[in-house]
Amino acid sequence: MLNILAWIIVGGVAGWLAGLVVQGTGLGIIGDIIVGIVGALIGGFIVSLLLPGTFGFTGFNIGSLIIAFVGAVILLLILKAIGVGRRRTA
Repeated sequence: MLNILAWIIVGGVAGWLAGLVVQGTGLGIIGDIIVGIVGALIGGFIVSLLLPGTFGFTGFNIGSLIIAFVGAVILLLILKAIGVGRRRTA
């Protein structure tokens, strides 16, 4: 149960930070948490390809946050490219 809570916290923080970096997606807090969790999976997969044997998150630490953040940024850029999210009008 604590591991799931750690994933939600890491995902939420990573998704929120990625939302600040990638402007124009506007997914909201729940969307940011989901993007962060999925981003953590994407980031972990990429790291496991580049550095075999390093996949796995052990709770809330700076390494898992960085990996989740990078994955969330990648996911947000993909979502932005295909037009997912709220549109902001000037």
